[in-house]
Amino acid sequence: MAAACARSLSKVGWSILESPVVRRSGTGSYLVGNASARVSRRAYGTGSGPGLGSRLLSSLRAGGGRALGCAFLLGGGLSLYQTVRWSVQQHLAEEHSEVPGDGLKLILYQYKTCPFCSKVRAFLDYHGLPYEIVEVNPVMRKEIKWSTYRKVPILMVDGDVQLNDSSVIISSLKTHLIDKKKSMSEILRCYPEMKSVNDRGKEVTEYNNKYWLMLSEDETELLYPEKGMQKEERKWRQWADDWLVHLISPNVYRTTDEALASFDYIVREGKFGSFEGFFAKYVGAAAMFIISKRLKSRHNLQDDVRQDLYKAVNDWVAAIGKKRKFMGGNDPNLADLAVFGVLRVMEGLQAFDDMMENTKVKQWYQRMERATLNHEGRN
Repeated sequence: MAAACARSLSKVGWSILESPVVRRSGTGSYLVGNASARVSRRAYGTGSGPGLGSRLLSSLRAGGGRALGCAFLLGGGLSLYQTVRWSVQQHLAEEHSEVPGDGLKLILYQYKTCPFCSKVRAFLDYHGLPYEIVEVNPVMRKEIKWSTYRKVPILMVDGDVQLNDSSVIISSLKTHLIDKKKSMSEILRCYPEMKSVNDRGKEVTEYNNKYWLMLSEDETELLYPEKGMQKEERKWRQWADDWLVHLISPNVYRTTDEALASFDYIVREGKFGSFEGFFAKYVGAAAMFIISKRLKSRHNLQDDVRQDLYKAVNDWVAAIGKKRKFMGGNDPNLADLAVFGVLRVMEGLQAFDDMMENTKVKQWYQRMERATLNHEGRN
């Protein structure tokens, strides 16, 4: 969330200045970006009374003060950039019980608020794999300056094997856990990197076979004893990446109040000063409120984006059915871990509470929480 905000603020400001809508009326409807919120379980209030932040956001909604509003947004973007640039990013370590006979040294480079990083953590936690976390500065990304691959998550294995892309990381590690005779370097060669240019003219990196495990026929039959299980797992893992993840930002930034609640988390985690925190919270929230609208348009979501979220979650629960605890049966499979990892970044926000209240996902979600917390996949 913080990374997408910081990099997008200046673009949003210039877009507003150049927009013919702004030139005519002083209002804008610029809506793009890809951000997600990883929030704590407690809800954060936005205060009461017509404070400065409330008046500023009201002005944005009302569309008044074209020049002042645009200048403020640009200035706020630059301030947020400097704030994030110079803020201290703590390096966190999460220690888990060792897996007998494994002994991999794992270092995860991540943004805490990223759903793709959350997917990887869900996998590592469920399997009880010990790992360290390096929190990456979302603007400067100096923690990964050594890498030509500039996205997160990145997982370093034993200090010399670099795994990129959340799905490649998960598939590679799962393959190794089942067949320890294969080295991580050998496994990684099964997921070749492919570069291409997308429809917006941007170069993108994709990985072949990333939803496949590189196992023998006997190992595959042991892991997927029932017909169709492997295909089902791959289908829903891809669904989590291609569809579910794109519902997060439009929902957590759906209204200005929800955007503010999301940015409360960023301010608290970043330990900003009062002046810095003001810009990070109010300018960032305003910008991401605008950006989320464009995301809604890009992915053809309904006006009420909650309905898309509810439908997606209920489709997932219906696919599991009433006879299974998880899509993997009695134990979570890789699709369960992927969907859980994406959804939990909304915890503590109104979108998460609404999802729990208006869908049938609650029981499955609580089972997944217990499974990851207790490292039930350790054996």
